[in-house]
Amino acid sequence: MTRKPDLRAVFRAALVFFLLAAVPQGVVAAPMSVGFWVNPKGSVVVQTGECGPGLCGRVVWASQHALEKARSGGVANLLGIQLLQDYRPSGAGLWHGTVYVPDMGRSFDSDLEQVSPTQIKIKGCVMGGLICRSQIWTRIRQLPA
Repeated sequence: MTRKPDLRAVFRAALVFFLLAAVPQGVVAAPMSVGFWVNPKGSVVVQTGECGPGLCGRVVWASQHALEKARSGGVANLLGIQLLQDYRPSGAGLWHGTVYVPDMGRSFDSDLEQVSPTQIKIKGCVMGGLICRSQIWTRIRQLPA
């Protein structure tokens, strides 16, 4: 006995295939983490964006106090410094890369997690992940005055 194909099921599968094929790859792969983010103290704003196959973030605004702390760490001009370096996808909403801490003048192994549409968690670790520190950064729409 020969079964007739279920035309509705075939049509649905074809429709899903064509809809997925019509979505540009950049839209599917675009990280939610792209935008402006302010640290918990409100003293530094980083703009994140794509850099090659990864995600990076540069300082676009800093308070006077943050600028002074960075100078004490050997950074003459904090503005434009790349704090988030070469983050690559490592899971759903997760990125792995390097975070630069200007007032310490050092870079650390780091994970970035999109915890909500308006928050990212940036965690930096030393000693193979034995000692870690994290911060929740909040998305902002515009730079502080």
